[in-house]
Amino acid sequence: MRIVLLRHGRTEANDRWLYCGSTDLPLTEAGREELRELRDAGGYPEIAGMTVYTSGLTRTEETLSVLYGEVPHSALTALREMDFGDFEMHSYEELKESPVYRAWCEGDNEANPTPGGESGILMQRRVIDCIDRLIGRGEDFLAVSHGGPLAAIMQHLFPDEGKNRYEWQPRNGRGFLITIDDRIKTWQPVPEGGERNG
Repeated sequence: MRIVLLRHGRTEANDRWLYCGSTDLPLTEAGREELRELRDAGGYPEIAGMTVYTSGLTRTEETLSVLYGEVPHSALTALREMDFGDFEMHSYEELKESPVYRAWCEGDNEANPTPGGESGILMQRRVIDCIDRLIGRGEDFLAVSHGGPLAAIMQHLFPDEGKNRYEWQPRNGRGFLITIDDRIKTWQPVPEGGERNG
């Protein structure tokens, strides 16, 4: 079984270091160009015969289109990024004096939800439940998602590597090719090159 997990290309929120989960942003032109350069350099897996999913947000839809063209696919909202609630589209610099933000940062911000949003643990649970169901179908698939969800999936599938969610998070337009063979899981980076496992 082969699974391709890709993070969407760059957006304004990525460039400006803004919290962005539920906000539906398009790719920037620079983000599109970076994806085209990565695509043209090769290294993305062939996806013929794979079932294809996105999170349904514009940045994942556009990433799929730039990398693979107009392929049939389904949107799974469970693959969306964490909803940062009142912190959406704000930077650390904008929020750092807010008592509410400081309390969230200084507390258990994995377990505590953002005001009007969700917690890291809630995001991880919905994403892992979704990916386990997809793996249970036994079909090869591609999922274009977001940094937080992809990191949560990799931490879940490869716990023995001892990496936390932040260490697993791929850069924009990058991701992982996972192979599951008789319950043995291995991964390699996408596009090809760099550190490998397995």
